[in-house]
Amino acid sequence: MATSAPRVAAVDCGTNSIRLLISEIRGSKPSDIVQIRREMTIVRLGEGVDASGKFSDAALERVRTALERYADTMVAERVTTVRMVATSATRDASNRHEFFRMTEQILSRVVPGARAEVITGTEEAELSFRGAIADLPADKGPFCVIDLGGGSTEFIVGTESEILGSHSAQIGCVRLSERILHTDPPAEPEIDAARAFAAEKVAEVRQTVPLRKAATFVGCAGTFTTLSALALGLEEYDERAIHNSTLEFDALRVLTAQLLRQTAAQRAAQPVVHEGRADVIGGGCIVVDAIMDEAQAATDGAASSFVISEKDILDGIVFGLSEQLHLEG
Repeated sequence: MATSAPRVAAVDCGTNSIRLLISEIRGSKPSDIVQIRREMTIVRLGEGVDASGKFSDAALERVRTALERYADTMVAERVTTVRMVATSATRDASNRHEFFRMTEQILSRVVPGARAEVITGTEEAELSFRGAIADLPADKGPFCVIDLGGGSTEFIVGTESEILGSHSAQIGCVRLSERILHTDPPAEPEIDAARAFAAEKVAEVRQTVPLRKAATFVGCAGTFTTLSALALGLEEYDERAIHNSTLEFDALRVLTAQLLRQTAAQRAAQPVVHEGRADVIGGGCIVVDAIMDEAQAATDGAASSFVISEKDILDGIVFGLSEQLHLEG
């Protein structure tokens, strides 16, 4: 009787959302990894952490509910290996032990002893890079992958074989929205203050990341993929249409300006904007604008577009789990 291919799961719990990827490992090459399920739930784990320094009970309960459902899915899909990573919000919270204890209680139903782990900004960037460039031709490199999250934004420049530099900028769509963008829609003084803050944080990237060497700028995670869906005029979210799509900077600046001046309700009325993203994508737009400015400054105007990737840190985690299984095998 043939042995069934092992199934692995990656879970990423960030400031704004928790996400699950289940894949089947059918061989030793990346092309032998087959996606079984991919899910995303807005949980806003980082809600208020910037101000209070701790997770709220309500935020922890939202994560618990989503993770319980993911664990049910993992058990049903016969997952035998799971890795859960926790990123920006978890590094900042004083009561993070409650979060980790809860993840162990739930994930142990899938694999005994499994629990979330905090990863550094550097590892987060490397995993995101590996996932984001998986379907891009090597001759389009060097790549600059930008993973715009809720609390931080990871920048990494490299090729398929070498990382040339990375930086975790402490700015994201939730952090910026909570800290500065308090009115709906944002008032002009708030927008000006947010732009100044974003520009300051993004300018730090050039100290450690050789942006000038990047031939292709790759955007991943929810702000970028939502902007792509809007630019493409999609009536419903379609990851196949979004994956590897191109967003020209000039057109993107028009779109970000429109979104920034809409109310959260107006944004949410658009079918591809998740209701849990509508109130923070304005902050995301300001970060994207700052990234475009920095990319063009670093490349003397040569940078003119993003390639949007639906693959990201989850795929990077799965690649690592696949290699681990083959080493153990």
